[in-house]
Amino acid sequence: MEDQLVALLAATQSAQETPRKHAEQQLKSLYGHQELPLGLVGIACHDSVPLHIRQAALLSLKQLVLAGWSTNFDEFKGQILVTDETKAQLRPRLLQLATTDHLDRKLKAAASLVVSKVAAADYPDQWPDLLDSLLQLIPHATDGQLHGALKVLSELVDDCFNEHTFFGVAPQLVKVIYAVAANEQRRPQHRALACSVFRGCFDILEMILEDHKASVKGFADEILKEWLPFFIGVLKTKLSSPPSEQEEMDEAPNAETYKGLLSLKLQVVKVLMRVRSVFPSMLSPHSLVLFQATWEELSTLQPAYHLMYIQEERQSRLEDADGLPYTLDFLVLEELDFMQACIRAPPVRAQLEQELQHQSADNSWVTEVMKLAVGYAQITTEEEGLWDIDVNIFLSEETSVTANYTPRTACGDLVIKLGEWLSEPTINGLLAYTRALYSGTESWKAKEAALYVLSQMLGDFQDVDKQISSEAASGFVDFTRYAMQQPDAFLRARGYLIAGSLTRTSGDALQQFATSFLEASLQAISNDENDVVRVSCIRALQYYLQALPASVTQPLQPNIIHAIQEYLNTQDMQELADSDDLMVTLVETLRDAILIDTRICITANGLDLLFSVASHGANNFQLTMLVNETFEEVTQSIARMGGDAYVNLCAKVLPSLTAAFDVGNLTEENALTNLAAELLGVLAEYGPEPLPPGFVAATMPKLTRLLLGATDEELLKAATIAVKNIISHDHQQLFEWRDDTGKAGLEVVLLIISRLLSSASDHAAGEVGALAAEVVEKAGHERLGPYLEELLRSVASRLATAEQAQFIQSLTLVFARLSLNHASEVVEFLARQNINHQNGLQVVMAKWLENSINFAGYDEIRQNVIALSKLYDLKDPRLAEIQVKGELIPNTDGRIMTRSRARTNPDRWTIIPATLKILKVLIVELQSATGAPLDANVAAELAEEGSDDGSWEDEPNPFVDLGSGFTKEQLMAYAADDGPSSGRQRDDETQAFLVEFFTRAATTPGFAEEFGQLNEEEQQRLRDSAA
Repeated sequence: MEDQLVALLAATQSAQETPRKHAEQQLKSLYGHQELPLGLVGIACHDSVPLHIRQAALLSLKQLVLAGWSTNFDEFKGQILVTDETKAQLRPRLLQLATTDHLDRKLKAAASLVVSKVAAADYPDQWPDLLDSLLQLIPHATDGQLHGALKVLSELVDDCFNEHTFFGVAPQLVKVIYAVAANEQRRPQHRALACSVFRGCFDILEMILEDHKASVKGFADEILKEWLPFFIGVLKTKLSSPPSEQEEMDEAPNAETYKGLLSLKLQVVKVLMRVRSVFPSMLSPHSLVLFQATWEELSTLQPAYHLMYIQEERQSRLEDADGLPYTLDFLVLEELDFMQACIRAPPVRAQLEQELQHQSADNSWVTEVMKLAVGYAQITTEEEGLWDIDVNIFLSEETSVTANYTPRTACGDLVIKLGEWLSEPTINGLLAYTRALYSGTESWKAKEAALYVLSQMLGDFQDVDKQISSEAASGFVDFTRYAMQQPDAFLRARGYLIAGSLTRTSGDALQQFATSFLEASLQAISNDENDVVRVSCIRALQYYLQALPASVTQPLQPNIIHAIQEYLNTQDMQELADSDDLMVTLVETLRDAILIDTRICITANGLDLLFSVASHGANNFQLTMLVNETFEEVTQSIARMGGDAYVNLCAKVLPSLTAAFDVGNLTEENALTNLAAELLGVLAEYGPEPLPPGFVAATMPKLTRLLLGATDEELLKAATIAVKNIISHDHQQLFEWRDDTGKAGLEVVLLIISRLLSSASDHAAGEVGALAAEVVEKAGHERLGPYLEELLRSVASRLATAEQAQFIQSLTLVFARLSLNHASEVVEFLARQNINHQNGLQVVMAKWLENSINFAGYDEIRQNVIALSKLYDLKDPRLAEIQVKGELIPNTDGRIMTRSRARTNPDRWTIIPATLKILKVLIVELQSATGAPLDANVAAELAEEGSDDGSWEDEPNPFVDLGSGFTKEQLMAYAADDGPSSGRQRDDETQAFLVEFFTRAATTPGFAEEFGQLNEEEQQRLRDSAA
C-alpha cells in the first residue's frame, strides 16, 4: 500500500488543480482503513523517499488524527478512524521519528506536531510514559535527538498540559530543561530552544495562577532562584564581532556560533519579559542589575548594528526552522523593549532619580539614553531604499499605522516612556545631545534620528495635552531650520515635520516663526523635487492648521488648497489610489484646510478637490469615513449660515453627486456610487426644513433607479437613508413630485419599500423600517388609505423572518413609533393578521420583546421605552396571552460547551407572558438610563492601581501597561460589552419617565402578581428606583 500512498502524496503536490484534488479525495476515501496511518508513518520513516513526500505523509497523518483520532478535537468528523491497536503501534514510531538523530529539521518539526496532536488527546491516560521517555532521553541525547525531544516538549507545553498534569511533572521538567539551557557544551540553538520551552511554562502558570496562587507563586519563586543568575550571566556574555556577509551566506562556523548565541540571548530576554508580565514582583529586586546589563549590552552592540543595518543592508527579521529569531535587529528590539520595562521598576527609578540629582543636562544618564536611542533610531539602509521607492511606506511608518515594529519605533517608545516620567530632563537631555550632534561631523542619519525621536515625544505630548517649554522649543528651532535646508531628502523632510510638531506643542512660543515655517512648507509642496519631502509638508500642514489661530491660517486657505491641487496635478491618480495612507493624509489635510472657513466650498474648489481624491479612493474605508465626516461638518456649518448658503452648496455639489450614480454597472459593487449615496444622505440630513425647491427633482430619479435596480447591499442601505432624510425634511416636496412615468412621489416610495421588504437581504434592507416609519408618520392614514395596512402587514411579515439585530430594530420601530399615539390600534391590527400560520400579534411582540434590550440609538431607545409602556398601560388581555422567551435556563451539567455540543444542545429559555416581559425589559432600560456609574470604592482602587509602580506589582491594572498588548481580562471585558446597557450614557429624561411609569403601574390591577414573578434583582431595582 505504501507505493500507492507515495503516488497519491506526490499527486497532492501537483500544481494542477484537478489531479491534486482527485488525489486528496482518494486519500480521504481510505480513512478508516488501518493500513493508511501505518503506511503514512512508514513513508515518513523511509530515508529513500524524497523529503517533500515524507513531509506530505506527516501532514496527511496530522489531518487524519484531527479528523478521527479523538472526539476531543474540534475538527472531529464524527467517527473514530484509528483503532486502539493501531494507535498503540503509531505512538512509539512517531516519537522515535521525532527524536531521530540526523533528521531534517522540517521533517522533525512536522513529526513533533503530529506527536503533540496525539498527545493532546492521549496524554496522560493512554500515553502515560510519553513525558518520562522524553525526560530520560534529553540528558544523554545526541544533538539530533535533543533537538527532536525539545521540539516535542515544546509542543507538549503549548498544547497538552493542564493544571493537574503540569504540577505533577513541573519540577522534573524544569530541572531537565535548565540542565540543557545552562550547559555551555550544548549548541547555543538547543539552549535557546530549552529557554523557549521554559517560557512556555509561564503560560501554564499564568493560566492556573488565579486558582492556586500560593502554590504557583511558591513554585515560580523556587525555580527563578536558579534561572535568574543564569539569565543575568547570558545577558552579560559578550557577543563576538559580527561575521561578514559572505560568512553568513557560507554558514561559516563563526557565523553559526554568532547566530546561536544571538538566539539564546533573545530567548533569555523573551523569558524575562514573560516573567515580568506574570510575576513582576519576583523580578523587581533584580531589575537594577538587569537594567544595567541590558543598557551595557545595547551600548556594546551599537557599532555592529550600525555596520550591519545603517551602513550595509544585512538580512533582518529572520527566524530559524524552529521559529526562533536569530538576527541582531531582533535582539536589539527585544532589549530596547526590556530596557523600557525596567525603567518603570521602582528600584531602577529610585537609583536613576538619585543619580539625576547630581548631574547636569550635558552629562546626565538621560542624555546617555538619548544617545543610545538616537543611535538605534537611525534610518536603516533597507528603509531608505523602500521609502525612496514608495512614499506610502514612509508615511505608514510616520503615522504609526504600520504593524512593522522596528528598533527605530522602539526607540521612539523608549523616549516617550522616559518623557512621561521625566518630561523636562528628557527634553533637556535630548536637546543637549542634539547640540553636540549638530556641532560635530555626524551623518545626516544621526541628525535625522535626533529629530525623529523628538517628534515621537512631541506626538505623545499632543495626545496627553502636554506642552514643551518655550525655552526647549526655541532651542530646537535652529536645528529645524538647518534640517529644512539640507540636500538629504529624509533629513529635509524631518525638518518640515518637526517644525510643525514644535509649533503645535509649544503654545505661543514659536508664533514668530510659525508663519514662515508654514509658508516654507507650502513652497516645498510646489517646488521640492522629492516626493517624501512634499508629502511630509502636506502632513505638517495639519499641525499648523490645528495649532494656529484663524487670523493666521484663513488668509492662507486658498494657497493651501492650491498647493495640494498642484501636488495632485503631478501624480498619476490611478497609482495614487493604491497608496492608502497617502490618500488618507491628503484628505485629512484637505479637511483641516476646508474647515478653516467652509464658505470656500461655495466660492472655490475645496469640495471639488476633496471629491476628486475620494472618487479615486472610494474603496478605502478610512478615507470614505473622513470624507463623510468632513462633508457632514461642511453641510452643518453652511446650513447654519442661513440665506442662500445651503442653496449654493446644493448647486455646487448635487451635479457631482448625482453624476457619480451613473458611473459603473449598477448590478455590481461600486464604491464611488456608494460614497455618493452616503454624501447625498448627509446633505439631506443636515439641510433646512423645507429643502430648497428642486432638491427632490434633482435627486429622486437617480435614487429611485438605484433602489429599484441595484443589488449592492451597502448602496441600497445608503440610498434608503438618503430617501428617509428627504422625507423627514420635506415630505411635501417629495409627495408633490412625479417621476417620468407620472407616478406620484408617495407611490414611488411605497414601491421602494415593497422591493426592499420582499427581496433585499437583512443588511441591505437595514434602514427600510426607518423609511417606512417616516412615510407612515408624514403621510398619515389620509394619504396612505388602504396602503397603510398593506405596508404594515409587509413590515410584520418581514419581521417574522428577520435575523440581523439592526434590521429587527428598524422594522420593530415602525410599530413602536405608531404605538406612541395609537397603541390600541396597533394591537388591534396585529391581532387580525395571520403571518405564516401564526397570529400577527404573537409574531411581532415576540420579536420585539426578545430584541428590545439590544436596541441602539438615544432616540430609538427612548421611543421604544415609551411605546412599550403604552402597550402595558392598555392592560389588553390579548397581550397577556402572548408567550415569549423569558430568561436563559443555565447549563448545569458542568461540561465545557464546545462548538459541536452547542449545535446539539441549543440554549433553552423560560416562557412568560408578554406583559411580564415588558416589565423586565423596562427594568433593564431603567438601569441602563442611569448610566451604571462606577462604584466610588472601585474607582478609587483603579486610580491607585494606575500608578507607574503598579506594573511591577503582582496584580497590575491590565489597562495601565498599554505596551503589553491585550490581556485576557481586557478581552473578556470587551466580550461583555456586547451585553445590554454596555457603553450607555446617562439618560435623565428616560430615567424620569420610567420612574414615573413604574410608580403609576404599581397602583394598577395585576401589578402585584407580576411583581412577584420578577426575580430578586429586578424587584430590588424597582425598590431602589422608588426610594
